[in-house]
Amino acid sequence: MDLSATAWRKSSKSSGNGGQCVEVAADPVGVVAVRDSKSRSGPMILVSHGEWRAFIGAVKTGDHVI
Repeated sequence: MDLSATAWRKSSKSSGNGGQCVEVAADPVGVVAVRDSKSRSGPMILVSHGEWRAFIGAVKTGDHVI
């Protein structure tokens, strides 16, 4: 999957000194990609929009600790 033209986002809570961060990109065809900000050409995790919303919801409620 080519996401080279996709806008990647990093949390505003991430430090600006190259800390350990993940970046997220939402593809319009229904896929959310997650990658390591230090290895942008490395592997990605691909999940559906529904799976991503469920994950974020669980993190916000404390049901999933990261």
